[in-house]
Amino acid sequence: MSAFARRLGIEHPLVQAPMAGSTTPALVAAVSAAGAFGSLGAGYLEPQAILEQAGQVRATTDRPFGINLFVLPDEFSPDMTAVARARELLDALMEREGLEVRTALPARWAPRFSEQLAALREARPAAASFTFGLLTTEQVLELKRLDIMVIGNATSVAEARAWAEHGADAVCVQGAEAGGHRGTFMHAPEEAMIGLFALIPLVARAVDIPVIAAGGIMDGRGILAAEVLGAAASQLGTAFLSCPEASAAPAWKRDLPNVEAHRVASIRSFSGRAARGLRNHYVVAMESAADELPPYPILNALTAPLRRAAAQAGRGDLLSEWCGQAAAMTRPLPAGELVALLMDEYDSAARNAG
Repeated sequence: MSAFARRLGIEHPLVQAPMAGSTTPALVAAVSAAGAFGSLGAGYLEPQAILEQAGQVRATTDRPFGINLFVLPDEFSPDMTAVARARELLDALMEREGLEVRTALPARWAPRFSEQLAALREARPAAASFTFGLLTTEQVLELKRLDIMVIGNATSVAEARAWAEHGADAVCVQGAEAGGHRGTFMHAPEEAMIGLFALIPLVARAVDIPVIAAGGIMDGRGILAAEVLGAAASQLGTAFLSCPEASAAPAWKRDLPNVEAHRVASIRSFSGRAARGLRNHYVVAMESAADELPPYPILNALTAPLRRAAAQAGRGDLLSEWCGQAAAMTRPLPAGELVALLMDEYDSAARNAG
C-alpha cells in the first residue's frame, strides 16, 4: 500500500473520477466501501444539495470519500448577442429533431463557487479536488486546517507546479485521453493535450507531492502501468459510467461499448469548454457554428434543456456522451464488483511483470 493510500485511508490505489452530473451518492459509497476512493462530482450542485448528497454517502458507508468542485467566478457577464445566436441555433436543431422543448435564460448560469466551497467545508470530506482553476493559498490552508486533503487538477507540468506551490497535498494529472471536460487553466486547451504516459513522469519529476493518473485507464494493467511511471494512484471515470449506480442516461450507457476510438474527440459545442466525448449527431450538426457559441458555463446552461429532452427520448446521438479514449473497454458491472475486478487485474499484471 502506498503512503498516499494510507493517508487517505483506502486499500487500493484507485480513485473513482468525480464526474459531475453522472456520479451519485450510491456510486461514491459503493466505490469507497470496496476499498477504493469514491468521489462526488459536485460542480453542478447548489450548496444544500452538496450537503445532502454527502450525507447520503455517509449514511451508506463510513469509508472516506471526496468532493470535487469547479473553480469558477461567482458571477458571469455573457455576450448576449452570442447567447441569442446560440438559442436560435439550438431551438432550430431541437425543432428539426422533434424535441418538444426550447431554450430559456436561466436564473443564473452556474452555482456560486464561494457558496459551494463553504458547503464543502461544512461537509468535511476526506479530500477535496478542484478543476478549471487554482485555489488561493489561503483557501488551501483553510481546507487543510479542517483535515481535508487538497487535490488539484493539472494538464501540464506548469499547472502541476502551480498547485504544488499553492500547498496542494496531491495533483491529479489529466492526460489528453481523459473523458469529459479538460481541466486546463493556464493554457489554451489545444496546448495542453499531452498524453498521460508522457505527462506522468514529467510531473512526477517536477513536483514532490503524490501524482494521480487520469486519462484512458480502463483496467488493472493500466493502473499498474501508471504506477510504474510514477503515479501513486489512478483515477478512472469512463470505466464507472456503465455501473448501475452511475446516473448516465441509458442511451449513453448503451453507446459506450460500441464507441470507435477514432470517433472520440475534443468537443466544445455542448458546454463551451473543451471536453472529450463521442462525436455524435449533435456535434456534427453544430460543428460549423462552434466558433459562434458562448463559453462555459453559458453554453452549458443553454444546452441543458436539449440534453434533458434527449435523455428522456433515448436520443444518445443528441447527448453530451463524454468518454475517455478507450471507452469501448467499459464493463457494465456494479461498482463494488468493478473495483474488485480492477484490483484482481492489477495484482495479476504485477505478478506477470515480476
